Amino acid sequence: MNAIQAAILGLVQGVTEFLPISSTAHLRIVPALAGWDDPGAAFTAVLQLGTLAAVIVFFLGELIRMLRAALQALRAPSGTRPSTDARHLGYLIVGTIPIGVVGLLLRHAVEGAFRSLWVVAIALIVVALALAWIERRRQTAQGRDLDDITLRDAILIGCAQALALVPGVSRSGITLLAAMALGIRRDAAARFSFLLSIPAVGAAGIFELPKIMHAHDIGGTPLAIGLIVAALSGYASIAWLLKFLRTRSTMPFVIYRVALGVAIIAMLASGRLG
Repeated sequence: MNAIQAAILGLVQGVTEFLPISSTAHLRIVPALAGWDDPGAAFTAVLQLGTLAAVIVFFLGELIRMLRAALQALRAPSGTRPSTDARHLGYLIVGTIPIGVVGLLLRHAVEGAFRSLWVVAIALIVVALALAWIERRRQTAQGRDLDDITLRDAILIGCAQALALVPGVSRSGITLLAAMALGIRRDAAARFSFLLSIPAVGAAGIFELPKIMHAHDIGGTPLAIGLIVAALSGYASIAWLLKFLRTRSTMPFVIYRVALGVAIIAMLASGRLG
């Protein structure tokens, strides 16, 4: 992999990680269309460390408040109800458990069979239709705020996040869908989705980093370029999507997902994409 390929893949990762259109799908599709080798699940996981940096910087203030509140809760007298910020940190930890367990159990499938372009295309379409159904049911941008999220919500959204191990599902898309189905407002659902990505993405990236560092086809310089581009574009993507979802629905992403999925299936069926 050269520096230009790494920069392009970093841009793809940064732009698509937080939009509900699946970054792993695009990191599988773009190389296939360009005639490049599949970078693999390990490279995808490590590249997500760039967007992890973006989400940490963007939500740094909230994360610091959560950590301070959690420390205060540990020092508080027994029986004292934790603050909202302390509970949120606990919810992020609990919500990460499902994807960690499923990821370990299905690791070989994630690195192999799940990366089939047929699987990617079908996942893009299925999740798009589910998202469209949720949008049709809601018919309003109103709903519960981030402070109204409960432990039950965190567990259910965390279980939904585990489905994102299948490329094409989209981690942000499936968690946004689940949160909206639970009655949480779109922009609040997106914020929780972004925060929930921190433990999962961080753990996956660190776990796969040694494998990428010892890979002969990916040098340190291309990897660094990919990470930097992913971080910068990821930060811009977060800011744009949060602003977009305050006044707009997710239907443009639904249309894009269906169109992309249908296009991939057509190219696979015609033999133009292998």
